[in-house]
Amino acid sequence: MINTLWPKFLKAAYRKDPLASFFVTVGSVDAVIGGLGASWSLFFLGMGTVGIAIILRFWLLKRSEIDGATPIPEYYLPPNSSRPQLPILNRNKKHLS
Repeated sequence: MINTLWPKFLKAAYRKDPLASFFVTVGSVDAVIGGLGASWSLFFLGMGTVGIAIILRFWLLKRSEIDGATPIPEYYLPPNSSRPQLPILNRNKKHLS
């Protein structure tokens, strides 16, 4: 169950904000390497990077809410065509011979 939901969660997170997701990934890898290798400076550097990435994510989210709800879509074509519709062509079997 978790294995099927986890990749979908990761894909959605990367699509929403790739910059913050990149820093979370780099920071968590640094933290794991520093924790397993007993290099505490690398561990704290990784944890700090993850913390800054999370703060960056919430700051960007808050800033987008303040700027405006949704942008107005721009349409390049009119909703209806100015030309008349073409007639529907029927294949008549009597005229094919």
